[in-house]
Amino acid sequence: MEEIHKKILQRNRTSLVTDLDPSNLYDGLLEKGVFTHDMIDEIKSSGTRREQARQLVRDLETRGSRAFPLFLECLQETGQHRLAELLQNGAPAVHLQPATPAEVVRPVVKPLPVSSPMDVDKQRKDEVPVYPIQRPSSTPSPSPEKDHIRPRPQGRPRRDSIQSYKMDASPCGHCLIINNVDFEPQSELSNRRGSNIDCDKLERRFKALNFIVEVKTNLKQRQIKRELSALSKEDHSQYDCCVVIMLSHGTEVSHNRFPGAVYGVDGQHVPVQLITNYLNGQHCPSLQGKPKLFFIQACGGGEKDTGFEVSPDEVEPSVGGEDDQTDAIPMSSSSDSLSTPDELDARATLPTPSDILVSYSTFPGYVSWRDTQAGSWYVETMDRILEENAATNDLVTMLMMVNHEVSQNSAKGLYKQMPGSFNFLRKLLYFQAQA
Repeated sequence: MEEIHKKILQRNRTSLVTDLDPSNLYDGLLEKGVFTHDMIDEIKSSGTRREQARQLVRDLETRGSRAFPLFLECLQETGQHRLAELLQNGAPAVHLQPATPAEVVRPVVKPLPVSSPMDVDKQRKDEVPVYPIQRPSSTPSPSPEKDHIRPRPQGRPRRDSIQSYKMDASPCGHCLIINNVDFEPQSELSNRRGSNIDCDKLERRFKALNFIVEVKTNLKQRQIKRELSALSKEDHSQYDCCVVIMLSHGTEVSHNRFPGAVYGVDGQHVPVQLITNYLNGQHCPSLQGKPKLFFIQACGGGEKDTGFEVSPDEVEPSVGGEDDQTDAIPMSSSSDSLSTPDELDARATLPTPSDILVSYSTFPGYVSWRDTQAGSWYVETMDRILEENAATNDLVTMLMMVNHEVSQNSAKGLYKQMPGSFNFLRKLLYFQAQA
């Protein structure tokens, strides 16, 4: 896009965000080749009308020289004349040359190239190339309505090309902790001594991060699903984030998205991929475009990791005691057996949701260790990392710190543990915390 047109968009960003109706523009912008289907889908997923309008204007600046006049045409065609006139005021006259000779049948117009073309590794089935969106790097907006980009503390590496989630609502959002400690005899599962220590730490930590924390203890499978369903029906429109923490026995299950499952105290399990489905964009519209975080302190299976030998320089002092226990249960054959016809929000066949992060205490298939006196390795480490680093570091960076520290531990002087995450976040996430 021409620099003068970019400046016109930036100068009128507040009016565009306030008054633009993006939904009426999508078909026209697609037909004229300004955006591709993937780009339109990304804009739609950004959230409210205002958020979609803001994202549309940002993306428009990355398109070719014909994007601005074609955008004006779309505004006129959809009756948004005031905005069209506003953008034309002071802009040089633009005469569009037809992309192809006029014919009775309109030819397919290829999408406009981005300002700095990049290689792409695949094309659409109809052979129309899909160009990645390049975000403006650091162009300031003169309008009072600024994007939610968290100020960078002194010394933090530059990540100007990556946006940050809005995380300034007060309270920030809901945090549901399900803590299963005492299991019914018929479940043949042992009680989880030390889990209450984990629960207390996490309750205090997320309250300190300005979340509304609710703790539920010793839930059966059906009760777990009922609590998640109730959470999905809450109105989250005034909040910026939602957190679910599962503390229980776990097992490995077959899956097509997120591995693992957690047990109710009745010995019936709930697959992690079904847990995440309750809060995805389809089942919880008020959380669309907002981060949804899941922390799973449970085994991913029954295999014990003895690690492998490394040079002494790679080894740090390890912790762990003779009394460490695991939350492992043998692998279950299917994760789909829990889906029932009357539970639409528990289906495992929905598209992969965006803005979701699932953090596991251990690698899929392996046990997770818990000290009966100090709590689990994973929660103890994560609580301390959040306390020390939440004011300056984003969530993914802090989870990497957790991964590193837990990997140094040893149970009974032999067994290891490796946490990890399935990350579908689109932006950096910084919690509300005091420096």
